[in-house]
Amino acid sequence: MSETPPLSTGDLASDMDALCASINRVTGKIQVIAEAVQNSNQNRVQLENKIEDAQKRIQHILSRLPEQSDGRQLNLLGEAIPPNNPEDDNEPTTH
Repeated sequence: MSETPPLSTGDLASDMDALCASINRVTGKIQVIAEAVQNSNQNRVQLENKIEDAQKRIQHILSRLPEQSDGRQLNLLGEAIPPNNPEDDNEPTTH
């Protein structure tokens, strides 16, 4: 059976230094991970807001669609479209 030799005071000091260095490394890594999680949460909130805005825009467009039985011209962009009069399509003849 193997027995661990007793630690001397010199070994204890170097072990404590190594332990402190390890703790500092782990603390730094935890800090980096915490910042990454925070950034990820902020990005998620921004994306959720963009999705919500897009859904509202889509719903607005859908609400402006005419009924299937409606024969009017579709104007989704809200731009002014002059009425199409059949009389205006015929140019006067100069015969």
